[in-house]
Amino acid sequence: MKDFALLVHSCDRYEFLYQGFDYFFSRHWDFNIPCAYYFATEEKSASVQGFKNIKSGKGEWADRLSFLLTEKIEEKYVLFFQEDMWLSKNVNANFFEQLFDLTRVNNWQVVKLHSSAVYQTTQTSAFIEGFNVAKVDNSNSDFLMSHQVTLWDRNFLINQLKKGEHPWRNERRGTKRLRKINPEIIHLDYFAENGNAAINKNKNPIGRSEYHTISVNGVLNHNIQPYIQQLQEGNAQQKEYAKELVHHYNAKLTHDGKPKPRKEDFFQKAKRWFREYNDR
Repeated sequence: MKDFALLVHSCDRYEFLYQGFDYFFSRHWDFNIPCAYYFATEEKSASVQGFKNIKSGKGEWADRLSFLLTEKIEEKYVLFFQEDMWLSKNVNANFFEQLFDLTRVNNWQVVKLHSSAVYQTTQTSAFIEGFNVAKVDNSNSDFLMSHQVTLWDRNFLINQLKKGEHPWRNERRGTKRLRKINPEIIHLDYFAENGNAAINKNKNPIGRSEYHTISVNGVLNHNIQPYIQQLQEGNAQQKEYAKELVHHYNAKLTHDGKPKPRKEDFFQKAKRWFREYNDR
């Protein structure tokens, strides 16, 4: 049994994105990286190159993820992706092999692999392919619980998932929980998320990859544009998919083909504010 798994956590309503994730992931990922590959849906079946489709059933975000980690995945460590994170640059297999080795040796529980200004970090003397193995300053960072690309100890991640939490509540409350227990959180600038600059003191890092989150609140955002352009230069199937993406983007359709919800009125905003205030 491998020690590491790569999990793509998705939902059935975002089925429209599976094809794009598949195309760009297989284009830029190196499947020689030694881990198991899982693409998780709810009830629908998905065929994604190199991945085993596992299913969570219906339920709230944290409940579905907890079920997958408890019942469907046995590997000790999980590299977490979501279906709207589309790769745009090749990955370096050597980086991940060294990362996995150091994670085993040091029993790391959380390794954040995306660059973001929300983190404050402290440099260490260790490097992987020129990327500094930094430590997150838990007290001064804005968010500690996030759903961007992160390598987790599977059992540690399970403990951060509370029943009934939707993703936004999990990030807010999960950050508070992590501040209390104050774990060691490792950070490496490997993925330039949405083109973000590195935040650590690296030494000529090798093979930095990149991905973009191409949707927000169930609707395509501007990050989709360069991916559409690449698909328009592909084969007939990819060109047809590009047309569908353009239609969804221009019409502001949700990923399941519905009109974008109207803006909240005053009472809806007040209700949401009250709910979020109680989540604090």
